[in-house]
Amino acid sequence: MAEVAVVTGAGSGVGRAVARALAAAGWDVACLGRREETLRETASANAQHLAAFVCDVSDARQVERAFDAVRARFGAIHLLVNAAGTNVPRRGLDVLSNDDYLELIGTNLNGAFFCAQAVLPEMRARGRGTIVNIVSDAGLTANAKAGPAYVASKFGLTGLTQAINAEERGHGIRCCAISPGDINTPILDRRPSPPPADARQRMLQPEDIAACVMLAVTLPERALVEQLIIRPR
Repeated sequence: MAEVAVVTGAGSGVGRAVARALAAAGWDVACLGRREETLRETASANAQHLAAFVCDVSDARQVERAFDAVRARFGAIHLLVNAAGTNVPRRGLDVLSNDDYLELIGTNLNGAFFCAQAVLPEMRARGRGTIVNIVSDAGLTANAKAGPAYVASKFGLTGLTQAINAEERGHGIRCCAISPGDINTPILDRRPSPPPADARQRMLQPEDIAACVMLAVTLPERALVEQLIIRPR
């Protein structure tokens, strides 16, 4: 029987690349995201191993229902990849609204927490499990380009990763923070001045981050990649 993974933000970008890489390796993958159309497009690449589950991860009740549906479809969950993330065009402190700030914290940080809480009890009971959080190098060093709400959410996600390892490694659970530099994903379109096509081609690509996830996941369980920083060359 295949092991089961949940990938959030699987409708595009890094989440889509991770979901497809896991499915190609034989995992059963639950693709979570807000838009059914894009999730089904992701799942169409491998109907045997990929399935779509509509869920706004910033809503704890939706997360609970989605994870129950995943278990009903696939069984116990062995891997969680928190790849859902967003940003807003009006992101500087001089223009950032309270609503946009809360939206970013809700998706980028609270969503990862809700999803982790949904899988940790069964991982503890089983004595093994892996969580991978797609963070950002903006979660290590603040920069004006990312904006303070995004930076705060990603610093929080770095801390959440460390806290999970501090409390749960004794239960056989490992948590990895992958902190990329610029990636060519649709979130770039939400920048105040989106980069041109030639600049995007010089950035990291979603498949590069998926390869990092596969490294963290496929290493022997005795090995924990606590943090992996990857940037364009």
